[in-house]
Amino acid sequence: MSFCVNCGAQIADEAKFCGGCGRPVGSGAGATTAAEPLDYTIQGDNLQVARVRLKPGQEIYAEAGKMVYKTANVQWETRMSGATLGEKLLGAFRRTITGESLFLTYFHSVGPGEIGFAGNYPGKIQAFELAAGQSIVAQRDAFLFAQSTIQFNVALVRNLGAGFFGGEGFILEKFTGPGTVFIHAGGDFVEFNLAAAETLQIETGCIVAFDESVNYDIQFVGGIKTALFGGEGLFLATMTGPGRVIVQSMTVNKLRRELAPARTGGDERSPLGAISGIFQSDD
Repeated sequence: MSFCVNCGAQIADEAKFCGGCGRPVGSGAGATTAAEPLDYTIQGDNLQVARVRLKPGQEIYAEAGKMVYKTANVQWETRMSGATLGEKLLGAFRRTITGESLFLTYFHSVGPGEIGFAGNYPGKIQAFELAAGQSIVAQRDAFLFAQSTIQFNVALVRNLGAGFFGGEGFILEKFTGPGTVFIHAGGDFVEFNLAAAETLQIETGCIVAFDESVNYDIQFVGGIKTALFGGEGLFLATMTGPGRVIVQSMTVNKLRRELAPARTGGDERSPLGAISGIFQSDD
C-alpha cells in the first residue's frame, strides 16, 4: 500500500483518488512509497549548520531567511506551496498562525550542488527521516527546511489545559512523510523513547518535538507551596508514550528573560509571578 504525499493518507493500490484529501493519484501530489534519501551533514555545536548536497532532480523548501550559503548551480524560487490558488492561500494561512513566514523558498540544483541552513539563535538542528504516512509534531517556529515530499500542516492541541498552560499555545506544527524534515530549537537536545503508558514530566515550553503517537497534556505541579515557591511555575507538561520526545535545554523566552536589562537575582519566580504565570507563560 502506498501513501499520498499531499496529506499522508494511505492509498489502496487500485485507488485513483486519495481518500484523505481527494487529490488524484498520479498528479503532482500522487502516491508514493518512499522519498529519495537526502545527502546531508550537520556541523557545529550550538551554532549548527546543516549542509545538504543536492542531486539533479531533488528539491527542498525552507523557511525564508534560513539559508546561509549555496553553490552557484543551486537555483532558488520563492513561492507559496500548493497546486491551486485555494491551496496556496490555505498553506500561507497555516504558516502564518504557526509563526512562520508567508512564503517558502524552494531550491533545486542543475547538477550536483550544495546548500547550507542555520537557525536564527544558538541551538541545535534535528533531522527526522519520516516514512510515508509517518508524522511528527513540533513547537511553533521550529521549521528549518524539508524535502518537497514533506507535507507541512497545523496541529491543534486537543486538550484545553495544554493549550492555555503548556507553553506552546494551541497551535503546533505537523510534518508528514515521506522524506526528511529539519527543525531548529534552543540549547541542547535530550531525546527520550517512551514505552506505552510511560510518562515524562517536562517544564512547559521545553518540548521541541514528539511523535504523533505521544499524548500531550498538562498537570498541576502539586502542593500550593511547591507551585508558588518552587521556581518552576504552576504546571508541567506531561508526555505519555509510546513514542519519541525531544526536549530542549534553553527556550528563546528564557534567553530573553536572562538578557533583559531590568532582570535582577537568579532564576527564582516570586509568588506573584507564579500566579500571574497562569495567564501568561514565560516559556
